[in-house]
Amino acid sequence: MTPVELSRTVLHAVRRAVDAGELSVAVPTRAVVAPPGPGGCGDYATSIALQLARPAGQTPVRVAEVLRPYLVGTDGITDVVLTGPGFLNISLDRAAAGVGLVGEILRRGARYGYAEQPDGRVVQLHCPRDLRAVVVAEASARLLRSQGALVRVTAEGFEDVWTSVLGVTVDAVGVAPAALPVNVRPVPVPASEAADLMSLGRDAGRWALLHPAAHDRPRTGDELLVQRESNPLFRVRYAHARARAATRNAADLGFTAEPGPVTGSGCGTPTGSGTPAGTGSDTGTPTRSGTPAGPATGTPAGTAPTPLADAAPELLAALADHPRVLAAAAEHRAPDRLARHLVAVADAALPFLLTVLPRGGEKPSAAHRARLALAEAVGAVLAGGLDLLGIDAPDHL
Repeated sequence: MTPVELSRTVLHAVRRAVDAGELSVAVPTRAVVAPPGPGGCGDYATSIALQLARPAGQTPVRVAEVLRPYLVGTDGITDVVLTGPGFLNISLDRAAAGVGLVGEILRRGARYGYAEQPDGRVVQLHCPRDLRAVVVAEASARLLRSQGALVRVTAEGFEDVWTSVLGVTVDAVGVAPAALPVNVRPVPVPASEAADLMSLGRDAGRWALLHPAAHDRPRTGDELLVQRESNPLFRVRYAHARARAATRNAADLGFTAEPGPVTGSGCGTPTGSGTPAGTGSDTGTPTRSGTPAGPATGTPAGTAPTPLADAAPELLAALADHPRVLAAAAEHRAPDRLARHLVAVADAALPFLLTVLPRGGEKPSAAHRARLALAEAVGAVLAGGLDLLGIDAPDHL
């Protein structure tokens, strides 16, 4: 069960309670599910009972008690616990949830987390004549469109070099017939650093402007150009390239992706003493020297290998959170939230990606096919997220 499916399941529980006469409310169009907060438990929590309490004329706890039986009996849900003022904490069948999540991502591809259809919102983003403001507004527009909104971006001023170097565009420039309030105004790049920023090129330049929160000053140094683990942009693009390489190498070994349990025979932890079978050398392990270094036989920069049992759940949780992050980044006009989320996905993915291919004399198994499916899901999420930021996701580094 994916977060989207869980949200629908919560709404279905509300509808069943209404049909049974236990609640007298209008069924909402959306139920928010998110990782549990402090004091919570399980895999996800929903505040739907707090949302419905007032119109139902009952306490949130009572509404939660009404809804709980309708959720507990649902396939894919193993337990529902009521905590706090009325939060429903939901535990999932993790194996089934992981398989369903990977299947959903592979079905949606780079559009995983997008709205299914337009939602009727019309949003006007207006920014001053400032490079960072224009880039943030354009990225925010991409995010809002991914969530179903119709968006128009205007700027009080614009320079053509912003398009030629950073690929940024707006819908209109200049003074509007009716005054428009400026609603995108991040901390600007100092004029003395503008040339340094432009010298980074499109991908690193956009990342430099979008990765920091709007109230933080962007860093314009060339550290975003080096290929090492200290560079978050490199880690994201490297994880994407590793995921793509896994598909190519698996094809050489004669197997393809199929969602399923990622543990099973041949699922030992990599130790660095053997290399993945196939042509694993086309995307190596990042090093401090700034260049990829041969076949990937360990984790980045000498960190200890992570057991598959630890790596896969963390990675699945990060992938499951992607739709929520997209929605929040769009709502708050905060592409930095997406950038930081992509770093979290990449950091969770890199240890896992070492386990995808058979090692030594191993034969491809169902577990390897399942791990390849999860790797391809990683590639789809990273590629889709980078595209929303206007940044390229190369298949080779």
